Amino acid sequence: MHYNGLLSAFPREIKVFIASFVVILSLGFYTGLLFVNETSSTSPEGIEQNYLGNEEVEDAGIMKFKKSNHEMLTIVHTHILSMSMIFFLLGCLVWMTKLNKSVKLFLTIEPFFSVILTFGGIYFLWSGVLWMKYIVLFSGILMTLTFMVSSFTVLYQLTQKSPANQ
Repeated sequence: MHYNGLLSAFPREIKVFIASFVVILSLGFYTGLLFVNETSSTSPEGIEQNYLGNEEVEDAGIMKFKKSNHEMLTIVHTHILSMSMIFFLLGCLVWMTKLNKSVKLFLTIEPFFSVILTFGGIYFLWSGVLWMKYIVLFSGILMTLTFMVSSFTVLYQLTQKSPANQ
């Protein structure tokens, strides 16, 4: 078999290995989104309350307090490191797909901007720049959509046969 740099050219065993990785990576990513949903961080007000607290809201279902500097640095540090590795590995796989180079470039570079905007934005929000909650929401949605398109593309192309094998 001739390897042409595409996922479809890999042997079946390697395809199963890569697909297993992408599925488990996706489970972890989507579990994180469930956590975000549980913390009411899927709206601008929920994002703000999650990091700045909601002590002034009398009928709040769950009382939240402003996160400490230590908590914020831990959240930002761990998420930037782990998300950069997630998107680097997924991006390597995206570059082995049959997508147009411009689409590949967007899918592999955009998540790094979204990671910085999302988690940097959370830190700035916590620091008092309240309008950052909208940037955090938008960049988080864009990062999620990019992850979804990238992972589905990789999984789909793993099911394709190599042109040399057809």
